[in-house]
Amino acid sequence: MSDADTTGRAAGEAGAADRRREQRGWYFYDFACSVYSTSVLTVFVGPYLTSVAKAAADAEGFVHPLGVPVRAGSVFAYAVSASVVLAVLVMPLAGAAADRTGRKKPLLALSAYLGAAATAGMFFLDGERYLLGAFLLIVANASLAVSMVLYNAYLPQIAAPEERDAVSSRGWAFGYTSGALVLVLDLALYTNHASFGLSEADAVRICLASAGLWWGAFTLVPLRRLRDRRVAPGGEGTVGSGWRQLLATLRDMRRHPLTLSFLLAYLVYNDGVQTVISQASIYGSEELGLEQTTLITAVLLVQVLAVAGALGMGRLARTYGAKRTILASLAVWTLILAAGYFLPAGAPVWFYALAAAIGLVLGGSQALSRSLFSHLVPQGKEAEYFSAYEMSDRGLSWLGPLVFGLAYQLTGSYRDAIISLVVFFALGFVLLARVPVRRAVAAAGNPVPDRI
Repeated sequence: MSDADTTGRAAGEAGAADRRREQRGWYFYDFACSVYSTSVLTVFVGPYLTSVAKAAADAEGFVHPLGVPVRAGSVFAYAVSASVVLAVLVMPLAGAAADRTGRKKPLLALSAYLGAAATAGMFFLDGERYLLGAFLLIVANASLAVSMVLYNAYLPQIAAPEERDAVSSRGWAFGYTSGALVLVLDLALYTNHASFGLSEADAVRICLASAGLWWGAFTLVPLRRLRDRRVAPGGEGTVGSGWRQLLATLRDMRRHPLTLSFLLAYLVYNDGVQTVISQASIYGSEELGLEQTTLITAVLLVQVLAVAGALGMGRLARTYGAKRTILASLAVWTLILAAGYFLPAGAPVWFYALAAAIGLVLGGSQALSRSLFSHLVPQGKEAEYFSAYEMSDRGLSWLGPLVFGLAYQLTGSYRDAIISLVVFFALGFVLLARVPVRRAVAAAGNPVPDRI
């Protein structure tokens, strides 16, 4: 072997080692922020904010923010929807700024710590302060969405095309692992709150605030290990140029109609996924009459099985392709909602069964959607295109919570609200089935994997 070959091989090994180091750091942002998604959004804040709103409600069960009559039971769903609208306004600008300057890390730090601070501030949510709770929820949820634009945009830079399904799935697995770990601690605190000299509400507020502290602490790991890439000079980084870059991005995306077709399908079915995640605890507590302890253990079951589900569906994707595996998961999601509509009240065992089914498809459907989209992004447009993806992931997932909230507002039944979400999965299945993903990858100028 020549000296040149030896030098090239050493450089390649060093590059691979650096890439693996970045990948390990990248996983830890999922580890940091997923605690918010599980402990806060999925378990505690929905039922607790609803109880605070009910405490402030009039005799007919309505609160009146800005003079508008709103059922107390709809406040949480509307706050989630409002947070998504705010995220829509900010995420494309963050993505365009990141691609223009090449400085993803400062923007990731800003959005992550703003969200962590808002979450920690939920410690002060008590009494009748439902407006404070709604405000903090809106800030935290929108901040998470913006940070995920920047986080996801690293994936094409730190993983080769053939690695992305596995790397994306490991990221989700890290997130579900942290969610399960913190839920065990939350369960111990909540069930033993009296022995700690705490009220039930105090225990919930500590669980909410600790999720913000966890988010902030573990965000330090990706901020240390991820690195920004240099970009060619491309103009000033002003707010005006950011908006111009956003408009240019939207025009550019019209040149990739197959990528847009995938985004449309993802927008629809992921709206259903995000709504199920955020509203499940409300459905369990208000419609099925389940105790908070049951909800915590059910979500813990989801977290444990989601790790296996994310890794298992990643393996299925290597055999059958990511598209077919996602389509199969959407069929399962539809069956889950149909079963959820008929769940008997006061029967935890059936709720656990449903939680197990959700866990097995949740992580995989999200992880494979992210890795599949990474193949459809033109090089150099990662943050901008992932801002559009994140708008589909969290940013445009306002319709599902709005439909859920309106269904309850009009009917007073959470069963009617939950069954209304079936349309998102059925329509998303049809739209995704029509996307020729191999042609879409080639049209984006990327190498087409053997199996996708």
